[in-house]
Amino acid sequence: MEQTTLAIVVPCFNEEEVLPQTNGQLRALLDAMMRDRLIGEESYILYVDDGSRDRTWSLIAGYGEGDVHVRGLKLSGNVGHQNALMAGLETARADADVTLSIDADLQDDTNAIPEMMKKYDDGCDIVYGVRRKRTTDSLFKRTTAQMFYKFMTRMGVKSVYNHADFRLMSKRAVDALCQFEERNLFLRGIVPLLGYKSDSVYYDRLERRAGVSKYPVSKMLSFAVDGITSFSVKPLRLIFALGSVFLLISLAILIYVIVALCRGNGVQGWASLMLSIWFVGGCVLICLSVIAAYIGRIYTESKHRPRYNIEKYLK
Repeated sequence: MEQTTLAIVVPCFNEEEVLPQTNGQLRALLDAMMRDRLIGEESYILYVDDGSRDRTWSLIAGYGEGDVHVRGLKLSGNVGHQNALMAGLETARADADVTLSIDADLQDDTNAIPEMMKKYDDGCDIVYGVRRKRTTDSLFKRTTAQMFYKFMTRMGVKSVYNHADFRLMSKRAVDALCQFEERNLFLRGIVPLLGYKSDSVYYDRLERRAGVSKYPVSKMLSFAVDGITSFSVKPLRLIFALGSVFLLISLAILIYVIVALCRGNGVQGWASLMLSIWFVGGCVLICLSVIAAYIGRIYTESKHRPRYNIEKYLK
């Protein structure tokens, strides 16, 4: 029986501090899984350098020299985590039966990978790595993450709670994923749309071994906006609902003013007027920004620009 070829796709951006530990741990994992005959001898690690400005690429190239189980894909510039991950998946699908994506910091527990492979052997095309709890996160990150998942669900976006981009996918699942041509990628929302049989493996997230997180608050907010505007039109419907509420409030105020005039009580005072103007004006600007976000997505998609450009591929 022919054994399964596994490709572990690892997006990297300025990861020189953590990459030596990452490569050592993943290589040891590959050896162990090949020894246990969970995967075939052609399996490999594919590092994707997302336009790093440090020694990340030179380290990847060094690991690949003389090691058939390590490959490197260098992108011509920084295109973002999701596009870099997609570049790795599209490249690996040419000769891999299964791809597994994991971040370079290895906060996602690699000990869950053999169990994910067993789920694949049982017939699953997609296996999600899901965190049991978020105790390693700060209070702020834990709270905002929970709010994010709940809000995405309310907006009608299909996603797996406490799952990021640690997942295993069969070749046909990756082939189906590659048919999605949008440039504003939110893979956590796209993958559940594929519809293939899926399951989850639960693990405890580890502390980052070295380096710093590449997802500050600004990127997290941008990522959240991408996810919402890429999969849901509910914010546009909420704008209509908000406009209806303001219309009802204005009618109530009009009735109040007419009644006050009939009773001889003149409506005076600039404070209430200015407060109303600023309040309504602020809401209008918020609504316009939501509409602008959707228009911006349409503008970007209509250009049909490539997600990334490959500078080098070492195999």
